[in-house]
Amino acid sequence: MAITSYATLQDAILAYANKQDIAQSLDTFIALAEADMQRKVRHWRMERRSTALLDTQYTALPSDFLEPVRTMLTGSDPLRLELIGIGELAERRERSNDVTSKPKYYAIVDGTIEVFPKPDADYTFEMVYYSDIPALSDSNTSNWVLEKHQDAYLFGALMQTAPFLGDDGRLAVWTSLYQSAIDGINAESEKAKTAGAGRRIQIRSY
Repeated sequence: MAITSYATLQDAILAYANKQDIAQSLDTFIALAEADMQRKVRHWRMERRSTALLDTQYTALPSDFLEPVRTMLTGSDPLRLELIGIGELAERRERSNDVTSKPKYYAIVDGTIEVFPKPDADYTFEMVYYSDIPALSDSNTSNWVLEKHQDAYLFGALMQTAPFLGDDGRLAVWTSLYQSAIDGINAESEKAKTAGAGRRIQIRSY
């Protein structure tokens, strides 16, 4: 059975589980699988770049933000910002008497990026981040995971049928296959980023 859409994924789940009374919960199983993938998958296809004017202490995060990859100020004097904890950022602000200057640090606070020091001018802010995996639905019938890694969706959703299947030996198999799919997705991304690096030969001079 080809899995090419939200509907065919639901059909495949039913066929594998061979239990018709779970049909009304298929969307829930898929959503739970997606929630788990959001936590475990980190792939270059999830990377996004966002730019903004940084002129205040707080800047809103992108709506699809999951996790930062790189955050920096661009322009004639670029500077990579260092991610620190909320407590440490607050301590630095207190010790400096809330000085204004070129920001050097940031923390993720309540859906925003908080920088320290407060900007003393307008800066161009760039963030490369991991975005969430677009959820499947009747209106959004596919995404890059379903197109490239159907097994992650299928076995991830089948895992979620456990409350309905009880002591079913297939659950352990599906769990193993799902984890293998997740590992494969992450490994594929890592390979894509490092495959061209190769080994560098060091030549010593005497």
